[in-house]
Amino acid sequence: MDPHATVSSEISIPHHHHSDAEFKKRVKKTTILLSVITVIELAIGLAIYNIHKGPDPSDLLVLMFKGVVCILTLAKAYYIVSVFMHLGDEIRNMIMTIVVPLMLFIWFIIAFLMDGQSFKDLRNEFDPHFKETTMPKDHQPEKKAPEEPKPGKQ
Repeated sequence: MDPHATVSSEISIPHHHHSDAEFKKRVKKTTILLSVITVIELAIGLAIYNIHKGPDPSDLLVLMFKGVVCILTLAKAYYIVSVFMHLGDEIRNMIMTIVVPLMLFIWFIIAFLMDGQSFKDLRNEFDPHFKETTMPKDHQPEKKAPEEPKPGKQ
């Protein structure tokens, strides 16, 4: 085999290198974008706090705001991983090698949270002692003290 033979294009992938000025510009742009998204998230968090503090909190509105915050958080994670961790410059197979196990890990967390919630609900439903001992004092019905016998004839 000839040592000077070219390597197959399937094996070697040419990377395009950015100049330092171009990379610094990209980092600055991403930092500004992440800052704007963070300020929006904080404003939404303050709105959620004020809605909860109000006299008639809207559960649907709070749920929608929380959904928007989750989407913005995922967008921030994407930009951080893409630009600062340089994953955006990698080939598709490398990206999938990292992203697919991450999605499985997220599914794993959701499955455990759902299982834990189910266990808690079943324990509260079928174990009255647990429900009685873990309920906060201000939520328990007040037990009337036994009446003392009145002085007099017995």
